[in-house]
Amino acid sequence: MTRRIIPMLLAATLAGGWLALPAGVAEVRAASPDLTIVSDARYDVQPEHRRVRVTVDLTLTNHLRDTRTKRFYFDHASLTVLPGVTGAHLSWSGPGDPKARITGSSRTATTMRLDLGQRLYSGKSAAYRLVFDIVDKGGTRTRTVRIGGSLVRFPVWAYATNATSGSTVRVVFPAGFEIATSSGQLPAPVTDAGGRIIFQTGKLKAPLTFHAYLVADRPGRTVVTALNASVGGIDVELSTEGWADDHAWSKRVGALIARALPLLSERTGLPWARESGLRIRETGGRSNSGYAGLFDPAAGTVEVAFDSSDEVVLHEAAHAWFNGALLADRWANEGFASYYARDIAPDLEVKVRSMSDALTPELEAARIPLNAWGDPGDADRSTEDYGYAASLALAREIAERAGSDNLRAVWAVAADTRPDWRGLLDLLEEQTGRSFEDLWRTWVARDADLDLLDARAAAQARHADLRAAAGDWVLPELIQGAMRAWQFDQATALMADAKAVLTQHAALIRRAASAGLTVPRGVRDAFERPDGFADAILETQAEMDALDGYEAAVAARVSQPGPIEKIGLWGIVPEADLAEARSLYAAGDLAGSASAASSAATAWSAAAEIGRGRLISIGALLAAAVLASILVLAWIRGRNRRPDPAALPRLDLDA
Repeated sequence: MTRRIIPMLLAATLAGGWLALPAGVAEVRAASPDLTIVSDARYDVQPEHRRVRVTVDLTLTNHLRDTRTKRFYFDHASLTVLPGVTGAHLSWSGPGDPKARITGSSRTATTMRLDLGQRLYSGKSAAYRLVFDIVDKGGTRTRTVRIGGSLVRFPVWAYATNATSGSTVRVVFPAGFEIATSSGQLPAPVTDAGGRIIFQTGKLKAPLTFHAYLVADRPGRTVVTALNASVGGIDVELSTEGWADDHAWSKRVGALIARALPLLSERTGLPWARESGLRIRETGGRSNSGYAGLFDPAAGTVEVAFDSSDEVVLHEAAHAWFNGALLADRWANEGFASYYARDIAPDLEVKVRSMSDALTPELEAARIPLNAWGDPGDADRSTEDYGYAASLALAREIAERAGSDNLRAVWAVAADTRPDWRGLLDLLEEQTGRSFEDLWRTWVARDADLDLLDARAAAQARHADLRAAAGDWVLPELIQGAMRAWQFDQATALMADAKAVLTQHAALIRRAASAGLTVPRGVRDAFERPDGFADAILETQAEMDALDGYEAAVAARVSQPGPIEKIGLWGIVPEADLAEARSLYAAGDLAGSASAASSAATAWSAAAEIGRGRLISIGALLAAAVLASILVLAWIRGRNRRPDPAALPRLDLDA
């Protein structure tokens, strides 16, 4: 942006021409205090001619006084006007042939000699009209003067001699323009009946300190140009929508984005992430809230200001990936869009300004935690500038610590998860095996976030201890999920329960080994299931109960049974039941193991009683057998002593 420079103002103060004497008198002296100029300058914006017509109505006054021997007059004056003007013409209503000639020019100013139509004598004033044009001569995108149907920008000065008040400035735009005063002091405009937008100053007390720089745009005819880019083997359709009078923008921006997208895909390791292509639109500074570029991922449009640098174009191209769909936080998207834009710039022969992203003391004065950086337009300009510079600085530190391969692995996972600042920290540490917490504390975290990072550090220490205790066991998903969600209170409680299970299981293993048992996989299987953590606690207790039953059976074993116990154990093999209990326990059949152990324990515990019962039963059986034998013998003997029928008495039946 061109501002009025002090040397220019000094040059303008010499606009008093020369004190001229009658012919033959060789006395000439500077008379800037003696000749004053007051002007009314009107700037008529004429986009159809790519110019601003400047009409300056000058009032020149000779403040000298003649003496008896000398008569003082001016026949010309010098005036410093804007740089690069053309077509200067001087006129007035009197006789003669006034002329305006350019006698010097530079990047910052143009010096004109105004030859008056006739001499301006002492105490006299004269009105002249100076007309010249500010012309858009084309050139670079950053040129000071741009005048066309869609875009107008140019500087505005007032004209007067030094310490002379009273000059005015009037700027007239055709209807339809949206205008901003980029710098300087102009009152708010008014719109006349024809729709023209008019800026009008009052009488200026110090005209030579007045300056303004206007930037205006309006909807106009655009030209859409189609082109393609091959991104990771995918044909991506692109189109530029540039102003009809700015073909250079469409050519430059379209070609640069088409070349940038394949490189960005390669560096990030990410395929083309959109179902459709991109539409790149040319805008003025205010159309996108003052930002040089703006990406709308929903619409697939990229707004790039007419004067955006190639750095900005590459940054917006990187937003095809870093647009809120990959990472959740603004600082992460802006930081890595800037990082990758600069990463590919040398391949595209794009020069990056060395100071464009420096964290200057002025920017550091606006320092905020990046988590406090809001949406575009929410913060003042200094905060916005700090946010962009700081997010790039952080992205660079992350990339250097992670390494390009690990960073690509992070983006591959992020494509499915869209992590916020917390998830991104976890992802980076998981994929690299390195800590990034110090960077988060330095650049990202607000005060409340610092407390959360403290809780995370404590939970991670417990997590590391739990992992060591778990060995090759997979930690329950409930714990992992709570850690990923940064629900550290819940994670801590779950880890305490998990540690209790592991401790109990270790004790169970020791007890089982002492008892000669092999612990089954039930606890581990339940522990590792996504939703089985609670079952692991129940399984541990069930295995403990089954072990208690086995140990009770072992305690009930009769190692040297007496005669009665041996009788009680006839046909029963408790050792076989105990062996079966061991086998079933190792297989995880805890109910079967408990039943077999109970059978063994019962057999040993009841052996004596069963033995006595069996002896009694045997005695009773023997007694019954003896009695039966006696009865049988008696019966047999009785049959052997049967009487002779002839010896028996006869009965007289007739009697």
